[in-house]
Amino acid sequence: MMLRQILSKLPRKSSKTDSAESARPESPVTQQISNCSSAGLGKSSNGPKRTSVVFPASVVAGIEPLVPFKDVPNAEKMNLFVSKVSLCCVTFDFSDSSKNTLEKDVKRQTLLELVDFVAAGSMRFSEPAILAMCRMCAVNLFRVFPPNYRSNSSSIGENDENDDPMFDPAWPHLQIVYDLLLRFINSTCLDAKVAKKYIDHSFILRLLDLFDTEDPRERECLKTILHRVYGKFMVHRPFIRKSLSNIFYRFVFETEKHNGIAELLEIFGSIISGFAMPLKEEHKIFLWRVLIPLHKPKSVGVYFQQLSYCVIQFIEKEPRLASMVMKGILKYWPITNSQKEVMFLGELEEILEAISMVEFQKIMVPLFWRIGCCINSFHFQTHDVETNAKLHKVFSELALITNCYVAERALFLWNNDQIVNLIAHNRLVILPIIFPALEKNADNHWNQGVLNLTLNIRKMFSDMDEALYLACLDQFKEDEEKQSLLAEQRKEAWQRLEHAASLKPVTGNTAVLVTPLATSIAC
Repeated sequence: MMLRQILSKLPRKSSKTDSAESARPESPVTQQISNCSSAGLGKSSNGPKRTSVVFPASVVAGIEPLVPFKDVPNAEKMNLFVSKVSLCCVTFDFSDSSKNTLEKDVKRQTLLELVDFVAAGSMRFSEPAILAMCRMCAVNLFRVFPPNYRSNSSSIGENDENDDPMFDPAWPHLQIVYDLLLRFINSTCLDAKVAKKYIDHSFILRLLDLFDTEDPRERECLKTILHRVYGKFMVHRPFIRKSLSNIFYRFVFETEKHNGIAELLEIFGSIISGFAMPLKEEHKIFLWRVLIPLHKPKSVGVYFQQLSYCVIQFIEKEPRLASMVMKGILKYWPITNSQKEVMFLGELEEILEAISMVEFQKIMVPLFWRIGCCINSFHFQTHDVETNAKLHKVFSELALITNCYVAERALFLWNNDQIVNLIAHNRLVILPIIFPALEKNADNHWNQGVLNLTLNIRKMFSDMDEALYLACLDQFKEDEEKQSLLAEQRKEAWQRLEHAASLKPVTGNTAVLVTPLATSIAC
């Protein structure tokens, strides 16, 4: 009887702990807080252990996770590290700042303590510690973004008020986890041969998925971490390049929706700089099948700087690729988007600064035909729509300004000495192509800046080779006379047809000729 009374006063093990804690994920942290407050940090090891759900018995050697690192001997520090990392596997809802405030603060302090421990680099990480660390990062970081969290990047020039990035309310917490992961990967105490078993292909794919977050702060952290993973784990490099290619393929040819293309291209830019010479066929295929088609999407302005850097890196590595790159850019040249056109002209100038004479001669005919179109830039003409005169005037002025911007950027190419040198050596081919565009601008362009640039370039060609210039001028005048004659003949033919149609009587469903005068409507 006395034995029963003694046993009844002893604390009993709860058989329902697992089910209760699975219903409330934050309860293990709450239990740790209550244990800590009742027993004290220094005596916590003497109290009952109620952390079996959070800390697997096979990993944790019974170490209370809230004990500071300085209070345990060196032999136990790695076990304490595993316990603290496992404690941080409990996640919370950060959308409501009033919930679990004490537990969130305990987890935050624990994460900061782990950051300091990893930064100190005092001990080599054991395999259980690497496993626990990767698992904790996976639990906290890897998540699926809700559908309304993803948005299609707006095309260049769109000022959508709803296009502002969404910031994750859990970022103050996530930032510490990212900092911890970065320091962990950078640590000299991490054995890459052991860690590669846990930072594996699956881990890397989930990491890449996070680049679609709308929070630019998170993408910046991910960019740094992925770059360090690529540098430390050489065995994963081909897989990372292949996975990046797949993301780009899906973006270009399927969705055109992804928030992290700029950051991924920035990573790849640093990867390209480390390519050995001569370039492998795999890398050339990436240039042609990935980087060149990335010029196509409407949202190219979001990542154009990084894309252009990658392309230039390839050309600097292997100058023979310049003509192929320019051919691809001309293939995806924008027809109705003047802002993209201006960016493409800037990229062409960078390529022309690095191109060799042989490669330039391969591409100069289609290139300067396109530049001639840009100098005139007729693609922003306004259409005849039923609108009031004031609105029509606004559209016309906007079109003329945009038209002028493209023409001006194209003419600025002649301010580059390297490009002028290439043109001078190939003037017999280039001047006849570009001359009609220059003459049309000189005759009737409304913008004084474009007009002055045109006259300067025309004088440059005249001083360069006066005989060729005069021959092109005579040819231009002859072509203009032919065009005028053809236009007059076409007009006379239509007049004859209209006259013949007007003499026929109208019967049944016969089409009736309506003169332009009859269709004019007074506004």
